[in-house]
Amino acid sequence: MKKRIIELFRYRALIQSLVGRELKARYRGSFLGFLWSFFNPFLLLCVYTIVFGLILRPRDPSFPSPTSYALFLFTGLLPWIWFSSSILESSNVLTVNSGLIKKIMFPAEILPITVVVTNLVNFVLGLPILFLFYIVFAHKITLWVLFLPVCVFLELIFILGLSLMVAPLSVMFKDLQNIIANLITLWFFSTPIIYPFSFPAIQKSPVLKMYLLLNPMTHLIESYHYSLFYGSLPHWKKLSITFLVSLILFIIGYSIFDRLRDAVSEEV
Repeated sequence: MKKRIIELFRYRALIQSLVGRELKARYRGSFLGFLWSFFNPFLLLCVYTIVFGLILRPRDPSFPSPTSYALFLFTGLLPWIWFSSSILESSNVLTVNSGLIKKIMFPAEILPITVVVTNLVNFVLGLPILFLFYIVFAHKITLWVLFLPVCVFLELIFILGLSLMVAPLSVMFKDLQNIIANLITLWFFSTPIIYPFSFPAIQKSPVLKMYLLLNPMTHLIESYHYSLFYGSLPHWKKLSITFLVSLILFIIGYSIFDRLRDAVSEEV
């Protein structure tokens, strides 16, 4: 397996080509084309600012204004969209690209990796919109923003591991796609995106607090909140554990993919 993982580096040109093809196909025929990569997060932030910032005013004292809550929400929402989109698309990517899988010597693991990298590009293209609103709303950006690449790298490893696991299992067990769709919804509300981890109701409940602490996405989303919104160093001990969990998940995910490789090619 170690040899196969090393070989992935040799396929970087193929991954780049497939990512470019996927991005072009996603916006082919639209008037604005790649500009939608900027307009989509822009419109999404405007909607969340109006709905959650102005209409549903949060009573949490950690948000002094409606716009600060909108920034908090969108800071966590962008990496979550990258995560959820990658997992949902990976659950179907092998079936959709069955023609490629049946070709001799085609590395099938490239397909879920392409999905993750494509959504990473969309995530990165959404960051300028987020930074723009930080400036417009006069929210201070500190030097801890330089920690952002670390947050992205940790989330990348975690998503890759889960995507490599989900992709072949969804082919072998057809019901898994529907299960994943529902689990993603549950996972969203189990992650501090629309509420802060410091919310009093969470801190007063040992069960809720432990439940959230066992969720790797809690620490990943919080790392974005700390480096961008709060302007401070993320909990590096929690992130270190999250990195180890992500690394183990990547190894397990790749092992499962490698073990089911032949069965998948026959099943699709």
